[in-house]
Amino acid sequence: MFNNDKLSKLVIRQFNNSDSLEELTSLLHKSYKKLADQGFRFHASHQDIHTTKQRIENAECYVMTIENKLIGTISYRSPAAKDEHPYYDQPFVASFGQFAVDPEYQEMGLGSKLIDTAEKCAVRDGAEEIAIDTAEGATNLIEYYNKRGYRFVTYTQWEVTNYRSVILAKRLKTHQ
Repeated sequence: MFNNDKLSKLVIRQFNNSDSLEELTSLLHKSYKKLADQGFRFHASHQDIHTTKQRIENAECYVMTIENKLIGTISYRSPAAKDEHPYYDQPFVASFGQFAVDPEYQEMGLGSKLIDTAEKCAVRDGAEEIAIDTAEGATNLIEYYNKRGYRFVTYTQWEVTNYRSVILAKRLKTHQ
């Protein structure tokens, strides 16, 4: 069970060379399983280790650990990072993806801590907005992002998924 003592041992840090790509990939699969069971073929639900490595090399990958156990991750992409969608390629838009929390630790506010990390990175990098995409039918995720201030921007269809995605974005409070 999760308690305040364990919370005091919570660490969010960048993924490093001593971390296991196998463990990270396994976390992604486990975290996206519920969505996969609903018929959504999120890339993270089935990607191989090589794909995980490739995706984190093009981002700042953060991991969340408790007592050295990997329980969450998020990959942040700065406004300078290029993507395969015109919205993400705008010079004022940062994004994040491969966002996952071990099911054992979900609905405890830990995912919000990872998103806070990505949002802080975006402010650091001078982004005006941060964006994420998810399955149009993943209404619980869309509602979660809406509560965090994310709004609908547009639809897109990725080649690696079996659903239409919604791109959601949040305006950031910058130091202007």
